Amino acid sequence: MTISDKQLPSLHNLADKQAGHEVDWINIADARALTELGLARRNRGGWEITTEGLALIKAHSAAGILVQDNDAAPAGAPTLTDEGQ
Repeated sequence: MTISDKQLPSLHNLADKQAGHEVDWINIADARALTELGLARRNRGGWEITTEGLALIKAHSAAGILVQDNDAAPAGAPTLTDEGQ
């Protein structure tokens, strides 16, 4: 899959946002185009990168990228345990 040189920085911003970094604004036209390609999606909190988008970034990156799984609890979030029940 090929995306434009203009869309690639937006995809990187979405990956950085997911990883918990502060990012500049996301270009709406680029985000919509990435959504049509299945690389991003819109939710109540704004735009987010999809698994496919992360895979595209990882495939085209020479350096490792730290990303957070969409389904993972945020760092420091309480987790459910059986203790004390």
